[in-house]
Amino acid sequence: MTSENTHINRVLINAPQEVVWSTLVKTDESLPFFFGSICQTKDGLRPGARYRMGSKTGKVAMVVGEVLRFEPPHVYAHTFSMTNIDEPPVTVTYTLTEKSGGTEFELRIDNMVPGSKLAKEMVSSQGFIASNLKSLCETGRPAFTGRMVGLISPIFMMFSKKSQAAENWPL
Repeated sequence: MTSENTHINRVLINAPQEVVWSTLVKTDESLPFFFGSICQTKDGLRPGARYRMGSKTGKVAMVVGEVLRFEPPHVYAHTFSMTNIDEPPVTVTYTLTEKSGGTEFELRIDNMVPGSKLAKEMVSSQGFIASNLKSLCETGRPAFTGRMVGLISPIFMMFSKKSQAAENWPL
């Protein structure tokens, strides 16, 4: 489903819902489906908690937001702002539904400003996120694209803006 300010991507993952959930909400390791970033929180993932998606070194914050819903193992929703794009945040909702043969993973993006840079980045990233989460849950390895991003992400971090320094985005 696509509208001017909403975009939805769904994929069937051939893995139990608990496996998909625990992989999606990890906060202690690099997540290849989230471009190699690590989800960092002060008090864990819970409604009202602030989070940031940071580099492996912990020096760069790429994404920041607040957890809106956290209902294991079904729904995880949060606001989402990229630290290098000065635009209003979007809302991201991940919904997991048990299906015959696995788990349906739905990635929904709401509140996009039509034509904005953040909207374009978000919509273009949905396939990458879904395919790498699917591969990781089914095989224990990210897809080829996730492995490549993992290899080159340290290079991209060298070109991050000073405003993206983690100390500028406290939890």
